[in-house]
Amino acid sequence: MDLAQQPAEGRSACLARLAEGTARFHEPRRDDCPWCGSTRLRVRLRTADLIQRKPGGFTLERCDDCAHTFQNPRLTAEGLDFYRLGSARHDLGHRDFWRQDLCHGLDGGAPALLARAGSGRTRRLAGVRALSRIDEPESWLDVGTGRARFPGAARDVLPYTAFDGLDTDPGLAQGVRRGRIEEAHHGRLTDLAEDLAGRYDVLSMVHYLQRRPDPRAELAAARTVLRPGGHLLIEAPDPECRSARLLGKWWASYRQPRHPHFVPLANLCRELDELGFTVVDVDRRTPHVPSDLTTACALALNRLLPEADAPWHPRPPSPLRRRLRRTAWQTAIPLLALAYAADLLLAPLLTRTGGGNAYRVIARREPEA
Repeated sequence: MDLAQQPAEGRSACLARLAEGTARFHEPRRDDCPWCGSTRLRVRLRTADLIQRKPGGFTLERCDDCAHTFQNPRLTAEGLDFYRLGSARHDLGHRDFWRQDLCHGLDGGAPALLARAGSGRTRRLAGVRALSRIDEPESWLDVGTGRARFPGAARDVLPYTAFDGLDTDPGLAQGVRRGRIEEAHHGRLTDLAEDLAGRYDVLSMVHYLQRRPDPRAELAAARTVLRPGGHLLIEAPDPECRSARLLGKWWASYRQPRHPHFVPLANLCRELDELGFTVVDVDRRTPHVPSDLTTACALALNRLLPEADAPWHPRPPSPLRRRLRRTAWQTAIPLLALAYAADLLLAPLLTRTGGGNAYRVIARREPEA
């Protein structure tokens, strides 16, 4: 059952989970950086759940030595389950869902705008085209693929490549049924890596690393799955970008509490080098997702407006508050449209001046020494 869609049925169970407070949803705070071990940490931001508005607070800290940004304290397994976006929508898979979670969570106002923000075909396939100039792979594994929309589109660029997908979402099977991928691996990369060892020429992780509890383990697993000479393609939000600094908690890629790690580009490249990869291409322009202002405005409005009905509220909102929320979103559509236009107009300037909000890395796995 999707609690967000069935608030009345899920209310008693949800309130029972909240009766003991939200502290039990967090692990103990750590005193050192999970990337480099430094104890020189500082708070980067504190925020609430800005999408679903579930109770609780979350902190991101930044290491002053290596610039790694991470959630501290991190959510427990129970916390991840509680703060997970509604199960029915979760089945879409992360990449199918990330442009839609705000739309559904903010119910009403910006669905069309937010669903389109940053979803351009040219941007999605830029990494595929960049890699096709380096290699012509026979086999490709897309990790965190959801319903395999990305491999389905990539076939237009590489029609003779066999694409497979890996994810934990039930929606993965749709990718096979619709012919987007040939084989579906249901599970986590770190658990399946040995079974898939040396099987693929290319492995892609598009907006995947930031939501894994141990990015380093994911990179090591990717190395295991790739053949010597194979390529790893990674796209991820850039925690050092201007939008992250200027917008703070309203920067949509922070997406607390569901993103525990933000790896700076320099850290990623060093880690790949230590794992025996050679970085062959870095791009901080075409991966930019032109939606920062749009999503920031939508998140702020969602925070200011009366709350929608949800099972974590003791009682449903009155009909008047529901009408007020719906009317306010409809009134805000011109503002969101203006923000979306600004995102599109500013994108060329931002990417030319190093202000893109995401990066892409392509690295080649070198043969064993």
